[in-house]
Amino acid sequence: MKEILDFILTFSSILWEALPFIILGAIIAGILEEFLPQSLITRILPKQVLPAVVIGALLGLIFPMCECGIVVVMRRLLRKGLPLSCCIAYMLAGPIINLVVIFSTYVAFKSHGIADQMVALRVGLGFIVAVTTALVVHVQYRKYGNALLTPLAVPKDVDHGPDEHEDKKRKSLLDRLGNISSTAIHDFVDIAVFLILGAVLAALAKTQITPDDVERFSAEQPFLAIPAMMGLAFLMCLCSEADAFVAASFTSMHVSAKLAFLVLGPMLDIKLLLMYTSVFRPRLILTITTTVTISVLLLCLGVHLLYQGNGWSGLPPLVR
Repeated sequence: MKEILDFILTFSSILWEALPFIILGAIIAGILEEFLPQSLITRILPKQVLPAVVIGALLGLIFPMCECGIVVVMRRLLRKGLPLSCCIAYMLAGPIINLVVIFSTYVAFKSHGIADQMVALRVGLGFIVAVTTALVVHVQYRKYGNALLTPLAVPKDVDHGPDEHEDKKRKSLLDRLGNISSTAIHDFVDIAVFLILGAVLAALAKTQITPDDVERFSAEQPFLAIPAMMGLAFLMCLCSEADAFVAASFTSMHVSAKLAFLVLGPMLDIKLLLMYTSVFRPRLILTITTTVTISVLLLCLGVHLLYQGNGWSGLPPLVR
């Protein structure tokens, strides 16, 4: 009976935590579809891949979105002609590099005396992982093209003629609101199915593995703390605006293990993996998953070695 109640509580908490952001993302996607001219994106982005990807990774500062809602927005941007590499950079970095998440991370670790470190490291590592993954995806896109995308995400042909703008001028406000609502509802239904399935799987996993198990395991096997926290982030499906408070509760863990939790979670968890299937083909999902996982693991191990090499404990003052 207790396991059933835990399952229901976990499932409902994941679902209700994510739904507002998916709804917001669907509304933003509808607005982008209606008001953002398709040809504008191709004109304003730099032609060079690296500057364009860097801009994509920083879009979260302008369009702050949780990882649940950002998939919907990213799919619409793809349809509008934003390059795949830029969309991947935005999708991965946006849930970390935005003012809301930066502030929540600072508040969560402020009482530990390591708030500045955690914010700087989380933003820095998130940026590196997002840009690296986007560049790897760009290499694949040059080889496979739109075969990496599902039909719902394939970019439409760009119309450079005047008809697009004239049509939008002819539309009444009521017509535009109708189009926004139609697009938002369509995107919400598409993504919500995968969210529900992901929440079910995450709830089942959490009934078998608890945060206490992970913390005890990492205390006994400190070198495995980083992959253990990555696995926990994958299973817990937390919102990036709240996960810092969970990471801060692991007071006896090294900074590197907490970073693994905070960087991987917004980029890859059960519900996101399923939501990706509405946008990406299996080949691209495998590329994103592999690159993100390896990058986070190597970067967090590097942080751990850096702390050890400089004689830093990597623990908050209260547990040193």
